[in-house]
Amino acid sequence: MSKFLAGFYQGLSAYVPGEQPRDRKYIKLNTNESPYPPSPKVTAAIAERTADMNLYPDPEYKSFREKAAAYHGVGIENISVGGGSDELLDWIFRAFFQDRGVIFPDVTYGFYKVWAALYGIKYREIPLKDDFTIDAADYTRAEKGGPCVVLADPNAPTGIAAGREAIESIVAADPDRVVVIDEAYADFSTYTSAPLIKKYDNLIVVRTFSKSRSFAGGRAGYCLSSPEIIKDIEFMRFSTNPFNLSRMACAAAEASFDDDDYFRARVADVVRVRDGFSDELRKLGFEVTESSSNFVFARFPGKNGKELAASLRERGILIRRFDSERIKDHLRITVGTAEQMSTLVDALADILKG
Repeated sequence: MSKFLAGFYQGLSAYVPGEQPRDRKYIKLNTNESPYPPSPKVTAAIAERTADMNLYPDPEYKSFREKAAAYHGVGIENISVGGGSDELLDWIFRAFFQDRGVIFPDVTYGFYKVWAALYGIKYREIPLKDDFTIDAADYTRAEKGGPCVVLADPNAPTGIAAGREAIESIVAADPDRVVVIDEAYADFSTYTSAPLIKKYDNLIVVRTFSKSRSFAGGRAGYCLSSPEIIKDIEFMRFSTNPFNLSRMACAAAEASFDDDDYFRARVADVVRVRDGFSDELRKLGFEVTESSSNFVFARFPGKNGKELAASLRERGILIRRFDSERIKDHLRITVGTAEQMSTLVDALADILKG
């Protein structure tokens, strides 16, 4: 860090994304990207939009918002858009958590802690149960006027879904606090909390195109909430970057909604491979959580997770692990193609024999 950086920031830790190495060809199972390309309709829409790249996009993003609203059966006033879900979450932290603070699980998306520290927001981590599930009572018994809530559902890196009833109980517990449900992986689950925005005006559901819609490199996302909250988020957007999405990103998002059959088929492929791979890991002796996402969270009892990850890397396979004491021996493995997962199973079997 330079001597010019403000003192407040010098003691902070930045988020560390999954590595994107270029030194050799890897089987990349470390960043929860889709193994499949976007829909052909998406790539065609991007190509068509390049002709007007000399013009700014519509700052209201009306067409994108209309597509998202129609998809969820809500109004355009219930939708705001961002450059992936991260941009929306950044605005949400600043807009709603500054005064009341926020609570979230101790094992979850690492960016929550980074945003809280970056913006001087008071936060508290709620320990997950021993099986890595949340206890809804930890969030429903919060005192009135207490902190807001942000939950990844399904959670990352565990892949476990909280359940529709648990989420609604948390939202309903205190109508005067904002509850944010980060649904980056919800398309691989069996439900979404999005319909609850029609019933509760304190709920924000955040979604991204990076995972299930094969658009991690394009950066597009949106959130759903009450019209009043959406106005607040739009205020944050117009106060920071009113042209936050490119014309190409919008074209891709809209085309993805139009090609829902392709999207659903690819999600089904991921779920099928995920469940089969989980079974293979269990046969090898791994403990595997019940994943509702596009990744698997597993550990081999008695094996050092860091050493396992290093051994896989030597074999040209990248997975993700974390240094946090509670999960340091767990591996978070993105679901790739059936062939990639078969290669990984063979590599793990070979490593474990040694």
